[in-house]
Order: sequence, then structure tokens, then C-alpha cells
Amino acid sequence: MGERWDERDDGVLRLPSGRLVRGRGLRRPLGPEEAHPTYGVYLLGERPPEVPWASRWVRWPDFRLPADRADARAAFAEAWERAAGERVEVACGGGRGRTGTALACLAVLDGVPAAEAVAYVRRDYHRRAVETPWQRRYVRRFGGRF
Repeated sequence: MGERWDERDDGVLRLPSGRLVRGRGLRRPLGPEEAHPTYGVYLLGERPPEVPWASRWVRWPDFRLPADRADARAAFAEAWERAAGERVEVACGGGRGRTGTALACLAVLDGVPAAEAVAYVRRDYHRRAVETPWQRRYVRRFGGRF
């Protein structure tokens, strides 16, 4: 515990609370000098390969929405909690659409209004994060009930 990302590193998003979360595309493998997460949430249509750190898989096909929204919400809540003292990584294939959507949901959990969360992530993580209209709508509705 107590391990944090360096916020200058690629893909690291600072939430308003000060929590740091790294977003990443899994098609870009980690380099030998890059820090590994202590916990990862992997947003893929098929089960991801095993990793040597604690992780959770959320079934989420590319350009779509999570197959189980309650499971996704629980995964985001756990990631947000763990980010208070651990290096949490959220990743999909390319690191923009699903990852950006999940990061926007984490921002909502951290207090960013749902209507502003996509703009927050696009400004502070990647300008093309949250790729589809239904992903944007998912974030706007994330603050409420499903």
C-alpha cells in the first residue's frame, strides 16, 4: 500500500481528490522501466491474459457498453477505493473508448458532475477519450441508477 503513480507518466489521470489512476491501451505492452500496477481493471470482450498483480475483468466489447452494468459499477467503485493508496490501472485494447469511459465514471465517483466528466477526461487524459455517443450517454447516466 502507499504506492502511487508518478503523475507525469503517460496515461496518469489525477482525480479531484488527488487519487491517481493510469489509463492504458493493452496493445501497447509495458516497457521494462515502466511501473506495474498493483491492481488493474481490464475492459475487454474476452478474458484478458493473466497478470502478476491483482486484477478484475469487466466484459466489455469494443465500441459497446459493459455487458453487466452492475458488475462494471462495482469494478469502478473498487478501483476508485483502491486508488487512494495503490497504483490502479484501467485498460482496454486501445486505451481511449472503454478506458476513457471508465475513467469518466471514476471521475463521477470522485465528485465530478456526470455532465462534465467526459470533458474532464478528454482534457486531462486523452482528447479522444470516450469514443461513441452511447459511451457518453453511459457516463451522463452513471451518477444515477441503472
